Amino acid sequence: MSGTNCCVSGAAGTAKDETREVGRFIPLHYHFQMLTDQLRMAGFREAIQQVVKPGATVLELGSGTGILSFYAAEKARKVYSVEFNGELVEMSRRTLLANPNGDKVEVIHGDAFTYLPPEPVNAVICEMLHVGLLREKQLQVINSFKQHYTAKFPGHRMPDFIPVATLQGFQPVQYDFTFEGYTAAVPVFSDPTCADPRATGLGNFMVYQQLLYESPYETTCGYHGEIAITYEGTLNALRFVTKNLLAIRPDLTTIDWHNQYLIMPLEHPVAVVPGQVVTVSFDYESGGPLSSLRPVIPAVATKKITAA
Repeated sequence: MSGTNCCVSGAAGTAKDETREVGRFIPLHYHFQMLTDQLRMAGFREAIQQVVKPGATVLELGSGTGILSFYAAEKARKVYSVEFNGELVEMSRRTLLANPNGDKVEVIHGDAFTYLPPEPVNAVICEMLHVGLLREKQLQVINSFKQHYTAKFPGHRMPDFIPVATLQGFQPVQYDFTFEGYTAAVPVFSDPTCADPRATGLGNFMVYQQLLYESPYETTCGYHGEIAITYEGTLNALRFVTKNLLAIRPDLTTIDWHNQYLIMPLEHPVAVVPGQVVTVSFDYESGGPLSSLRPVIPAVATKKITAA
């Protein structure tokens, strides 16, 4: 899931902005449960140790329980830790002070869309990540930060971002939507670290978005094109994958972390065989609800795949 809580306008809870509030409804227990995700914790800790240099100044946007700010404080001189949810703010303040270097972290009850630190920073951590870049406003928050930061600190280089990049892809699958005798074609999440016995891949993964957080990018996501079928079956879902490149090691290998996979059912299943090419189409705004991702298979081409 995600590691942060997105914000509405103003820390005091002023008028709602419907375009920004989806992530607010991430339940508190998700934040606590994420502390038990060993792959997430180890990946972010290594990435932060790689990027944050001794004596650096760091900003975390949407800090949740404060765990990533804690990792940054192991090397940083100062960490500004911004969180909208008041309960998380109070909890993280207490918890950070009970841990080594917690006094280096200033937890701010504020809006990640508008907050800027009083001084330039060397690194920005922002983990408002959900599979498909749905539900949370990762892309909008970082865009807003870059615009405000450039205006407030003209001439200063843009800080390093953690994560560095995000890649998104999908795979055509046949999925068993029957649960103890009850058939329900609904969105399903699965663990990226182990095989899902309900899912049968019918083709290879197709990348539909690659973005670097330091570079300009669009906040819309989509794909309109073809994908080859390599196995016979009933194409009734797409499996969405979101891979986050957290940092790059000196040997140029990457520190990666995957969100949970999302199985999104198709409204109209299609019988397919090897050699067919299927047309896939979808568009959605990042940060929107799961229902905004509605993949469509308008037609199945009967043309055969030709060898290169």
